[in-house]
Parts: sequence; structure tokens; C-alpha cells
Amino acid sequence: MFTSIILGLIEGITEFLPISSTGHLILANQFFTFANSEFAHTFDIFIQLGAILAVLIYYRRRLIPYIGQSDPQTNRQIISLWTKTIIAFLPAGFFGFLFGGWIQDNLFSPLVVAITLLIGGLIIIFLEKHPRPTITKNQDQISTKQSLIIGLCQCLGMIPGTSRSAATIIAGLFLGFSRPVATEFSFFLAVPTLGAASVYSLLKTNLAFSSNEIIWLTLGFITAFFVSYLVISKFIHYIAKHNFIPFGYYRIGLALIIIGYFFFR
Repeated sequence: MFTSIILGLIEGITEFLPISSTGHLILANQFFTFANSEFAHTFDIFIQLGAILAVLIYYRRRLIPYIGQSDPQTNRQIISLWTKTIIAFLPAGFFGFLFGGWIQDNLFSPLVVAITLLIGGLIIIFLEKHPRPTITKNQDQISTKQSLIIGLCQCLGMIPGTSRSAATIIAGLFLGFSRPVATEFSFFLAVPTLGAASVYSLLKTNLAFSSNEIIWLTLGFITAFFVSYLVISKFIHYIAKHNFIPFGYYRIGLALIIIGYFFFR
């Protein structure tokens, strides 16, 4: 139970920040994990559903059409946003299906996490210190082409330590999105991306879980949900007034700690 809560906390804190939830879970699994390695991997993916639910509830008025919406224009905007989100999801869905297993077998290691954290941190700092003009100031202005570009960049997030959030937010900033628009579109894109990964992982298990495993999954899900909801609410307010440079320095610092701990001890 303790492991479930710890991993749920890590997922909730890191999923929507540009610091790599997968990378943090890989590191955490070096110290906190389950005896069954297959279940451990399923658990790490399943608890992402808690983060998805947090997005859907926090942004319910912007993501769920016809519920509490009396204005047809609002519903059209919601459907348009979902269309852009699904377009952005398609590349990750395609490449994840083809290469997801290979990536898991070959790249899920502390060394890969350290390298990608370091590179991503340097890119974030460089981009923030050399900002591009802000062109897209709300979700309605996002084009189909921009959605597809962000979706292609999201594929980099399959490499542990890169961070799906970082890849999509950096792509948005490079395309001229404001920080809140880039961040929120990354939140929205998490819904189909993490949802598809979680459902696919569950189907592979044939839903064959012991009673203890069901309890662990439930605890992890609930923890990830509440922590993710809190992080979303705080992060979107933070980023409206601040840049991403602190996250870049955090990534670099963590990368150096990983290298020092795992490779020079």
C-alpha cells in the first residue's frame, strides 16, 4: 500500500510538469516497486488514468460538450478543440503502437533518463532565454498544422526522461503559443494519449489481477487523481506569471544527481 501511494504521488506531481513522470517513476522503481515486474509496469501506466480524470474534471466546461452548455457556439468550440487534440494524438498513437514495446525493453534505464533530462533542461532554458514572438493567444487560434506538429513532437516524449509535457509545451512555445495556451493544450492532449496507453496496457493483462493488486491499483489511481488536480490548478496559475526556466534547472540538477548516484558510486 505504501508503494502504491508513493508512486501515485510521484505520478500526480510530475505528469503535467515538464520534468518527465515516466523518468521519475523509473527512478522511483529502483527503490519502491512491486515484486511482479509486469504488474509494476501496468501499475505505472494505469495510474495515469487518475491524471486524465483530473484534467477532465478541472476543465469539464471546456472539454465536455452539451453538459451545462446552452450556447451552440461554445459546443462548437469544444468539438473543434477535441478535433485538434485527436489530430495531435495520432502520431503518438501510431509510433507508440509500432515502437512502444522496443522503447520499454531498451530505453527504460536511469542512464537514458539522465541524458534526456539534461538535454531537455538545456533546451527549455535556451528557448526561454531566446523567446519567439507570441502569435497564438487562445486555443481557438491553434491550426490543424500546428496540432500535427505538436503531435509529432509528442512522440519524443515516449523516450523516458524527455517528458511528454515538456515535448509538447516546448513545441507550442516554438510555434508562438503563449505559455498558458501551450500548457493547457499539453493538458488536453494528455487525455487521449495517456488514455490509449492505459487501456492498451490493461487489455494486455486480460484484467487478471489479484485482490491485493486491485487495491494497489485503486490507491494509486486515487492518489494520482487528487495530486494531479492540485498540480493542474497551481501550475496553470504559476505559468501565467512565470517562465519554465526553474524546471530546466531542476531537470539538469536531477540529471547530474542520477549520473553521480548510479554511475560513480
